[in-house]
Amino acid sequence: MQPYPKTLVLFSYDWDQTEFSRLQAQWPQAHSGFDLFTFPSNARLAWYDMDRFANLSIAKAKLLGAKAVVSNHEQFGALNAALIAEKMGLHGTSVQAVLACQHKLYAREILQQVAPEANLEFARLDAKYGGPVPDGLTYPAYVKPIKAAFSVLACQVNKQAELHQHTRFAPWELWVIRHLVEPFERLLKERLPQAGTAHSLMLETPTEGDQYCLDGYVFDGRLKRLGVVDSVMYPGTDAFMRFDYPSRLPLHIQQRAEDVARRFFEAIGFDHGLFNMEFFYNPKTDKLTVIEFNPRMASQFSDLYRRVQGINLHEIALALGHGIDPSHLPQQLPTAQCASSFVYRSFDPKVEVAMPSAASKAQFWEQFPDALLFEFPKLAGQIERDFKWLRSYRYGIVHLGGANPEDLRARCEKTSSLLGWKAPYAEFDQHPFMNRKSVPTADKAASPLKRSQEK
Repeated sequence: MQPYPKTLVLFSYDWDQTEFSRLQAQWPQAHSGFDLFTFPSNARLAWYDMDRFANLSIAKAKLLGAKAVVSNHEQFGALNAALIAEKMGLHGTSVQAVLACQHKLYAREILQQVAPEANLEFARLDAKYGGPVPDGLTYPAYVKPIKAAFSVLACQVNKQAELHQHTRFAPWELWVIRHLVEPFERLLKERLPQAGTAHSLMLETPTEGDQYCLDGYVFDGRLKRLGVVDSVMYPGTDAFMRFDYPSRLPLHIQQRAEDVARRFFEAIGFDHGLFNMEFFYNPKTDKLTVIEFNPRMASQFSDLYRRVQGINLHEIALALGHGIDPSHLPQQLPTAQCASSFVYRSFDPKVEVAMPSAASKAQFWEQFPDALLFEFPKLAGQIERDFKWLRSYRYGIVHLGGANPEDLRARCEKTSSLLGWKAPYAEFDQHPFMNRKSVPTADKAASPLKRSQEK
């Protein structure tokens, strides 16, 4: 087959860098953007402007003959790709739809209109960054930024003192937060002013349940469900330990999640592009609760789908960028019956994490040539920041496939031993999926978040 026209890929690293590079021959690419997690690349945050970046990227695209633009980057890429596609008249997700998804408070307001049964109580935290915490709130509550990525600064707080401590920021932290949010804020004021500022935190009623991710895309206004991935947490935390595919969730619950996503995306005008919807399902109450909508692919899952289903989410992204129906793409032969993304974390800032030696990695690759390995070594100051913002340090990720769950676990334990890391299988046997849990209360009628709104 002849190669397709060139695609401009924005903010590509980690999984995107790996997966897009595999497709380079058939889908030639040009790249633009920077890595927010690597110095000196991330120094560009100091002068980053979304409109200026879009115009420079458009000039690059025209110079190199790119006929499409894609990005799976949550913080800047998805919105920039939408803006560039609009300016160049290319296929892409609408700017307003991306803004509506990424403004987590506004997304909840839309969800309340179209699928209230899948929503929870929510409110803006009426306080400036570092300002006093309002009185009159009832705890526990789940606090998170209105615009953020990677679960930064999202956690459950059980009393006012905890919320106060959580919202204290050093000057450099405030600088980073403002520079991460301000490019979004400027476009938001122009395109979706009714959403209100994104320079704020929000509160949600804590909920119970197992966590899942619905993956799919919309083409020509029609939503297509690709699958559901199970999110397994480290016990007693809201930190991801593993992502398992295929899901254990019953098909009729997956279809219910698909229906909620369809109603939401129709309401915000999301008619083209990949998406990922995170949600809880509590089998005891049969309650499905949306966590958030992501207007882009969950890049970490692409390899899992490729191993188990023979479909390539990154190729789907490229096809959508060129206006090609992804259902016409050829499928590969699956290589596994199940697959997982294993996340290695430290929860003790005093414990030094050792990266595998060259000899260990040589053995690893010799015995598991089909694996994916990502290492995230960091300096002491960077690890300290991770504990402040994420309450853990993610130091490695491994992807593997298996003939069945037992085989997959055995392979994981072997690879973990070779790397000198503890296998991410620490969950409770009776209840393998854990997430943020609410404290049961006798009276559910009086919502603490409603009280804060009324106040």
